[in-house]
Amino acid sequence: MELIHRPRRLRGNQVLRKMVRETRVDKSSLVYPMFIIEGTNIKEEIPSMEGQYRYSVDRMEEKLAELCDAGVSAVMLFGIPAHKDEAGSGAYAQDGIVQKAFRKAKEACPDLYLIGDVCMCEYTSHGHCGLLRGQEVDNDSTLELLAETALSQVQAGADMVAPSDMMDGRVAAIRQMLDQNGYNSTPIMSYAVKFASSFYGPFRDAAGSAPAFGDRKSYQMDFHNRREALKEAMMDVKEGADILMVKPAMAYGDLIRQVKDQTSLPLAAYSVSGEYSMVKAAAKAGFIDEERILCEMAVSAYRAGADIYITYFAKELAECMDKGMIG
Repeated sequence: MELIHRPRRLRGNQVLRKMVRETRVDKSSLVYPMFIIEGTNIKEEIPSMEGQYRYSVDRMEEKLAELCDAGVSAVMLFGIPAHKDEAGSGAYAQDGIVQKAFRKAKEACPDLYLIGDVCMCEYTSHGHCGLLRGQEVDNDSTLELLAETALSQVQAGADMVAPSDMMDGRVAAIRQMLDQNGYNSTPIMSYAVKFASSFYGPFRDAAGSAPAFGDRKSYQMDFHNRREALKEAMMDVKEGADILMVKPAMAYGDLIRQVKDQTSLPLAAYSVSGEYSMVKAAAKAGFIDEERILCEMAVSAYRAGADIYITYFAKELAECMDKGMIG
């Protein structure tokens, strides 16, 4: 048969396949989310996230060292306070748990890039992401506290802040607060497109942040909506975001691609707790090959347009890159 075009010509061996690979990834794009808890000498496995732990500040260095050894250079910290109140005061306290963690991490691993998740849900007694007015989260009164939280994290050593609350106007409020306090070079990575997703279940177990009543659908996005996702992304661009994020990752490749095409900012995708736990459970049952699946999931996000991949599999992905399984 006379065929001019034979795509299989470029699939003949590993060297050639890698030479023409369209999607390339490296360790520098990986971010590991890490949970820090009050107390001492704590390394506590999270029941719904096998292989993931809550660390006390005095034990976090061992995990940071593991990540550095694997070549993972960025960590996002989530604090779990011992006490919570209606105003989420632990989020912006100078001696709060995540502020202590940033100081320790900066001292122990000065070359690690530290990102602060800016939200109230881990710190409020009601589990919602802002101040309440009756049974509703009050958007505008929450903005000041989010800005104070971001500032306190940067003062403690965070290199970047990442607001995840989904309040309208929070990027602008944080940018103004940081600039007024001399941190105009600190970037903001906005959870610009964050859906009210069932994939978050294990995270709420890990962080103890499940809402005491209702749900978060009045501020997190409806997963049916595409145009609204693009609107949210463009609003954050105008407010001064430096990096945008789509969350979750696996089921939202279409929106990763569209946000990438319609903005000029770097784009992160967050492979969330539910994605992690599903892979671990299926692998434990013998249904899938864990390494190959986590590699395929990561590449799907990069192929869709992600420049940064936030994942609980960061260390494992770095090791897979060393093995040549992806890259």
